[in-house]
Amino acid sequence: MKNTILVLSAASLALSGCANMDETQRHTGTGAAIGAVAGAVIGAATSSRSDRGKGAAIGAAAGAAIGAGGGYLWSKRMQEQKAAMEQATEGTGVEVTQTNDNRLKLEIPSDISFDSGRADIKPSLRPVLDKLAQGLAQHPVTRVTIVGHTDNVGSDTVNNPLSVNRAAAVRDYLVPRGVASSRIGIDGRGSREPVADNATAQGRAMNRRVEIFVAETSGG
Repeated sequence: MKNTILVLSAASLALSGCANMDETQRHTGTGAAIGAVAGAVIGAATSSRSDRGKGAAIGAAAGAAIGAGGGYLWSKRMQEQKAAMEQATEGTGVEVTQTNDNRLKLEIPSDISFDSGRADIKPSLRPVLDKLAQGLAQHPVTRVTIVGHTDNVGSDTVNNPLSVNRAAAVRDYLVPRGVASSRIGIDGRGSREPVADNATAQGRAMNRRVEIFVAETSGG
């Protein structure tokens, strides 16, 4: 019981301390604290009475590790790659973010990626992908997921394969630049996940996009 109280108290302090952290530290600290609480409860519940305190402490440690990861690791190298991509994409309209599950996300709009109805990479996208490939080559434990999207002009019969072809075009650009194809997964969502109103030309242009996710797993 004493161990459980100590674990829960530590988790509470971790949560209160998050206010003075930067964004990355808050994500990790909050996740660790929540994971510790959940782990402590589960560890205590699944242990015998005599070992309940020990089970809570072990469960808390495991829960904290999982919670801090948020599904993936956000290492110094991931932070450096995010900073490099922010610099490389400045002024291009590409949005570079850290997702809630600790993946690096690049959201690439149609302005620099693809024309309507096409899966040919625009020349303006190539410098961005060149910089991404350079970072990926230096950080080989990461995996990449590329997701293509379309606007709602045309039928699903056209848009679904078009979105996949857009993702494939990005993959096929990265592979000759040192990123192993085994590290890359692709997907196409057609027009099913719009981020803007397809009723306007501006909205349709925003929906014609590619999203690139880079993740470092705990086993990397």
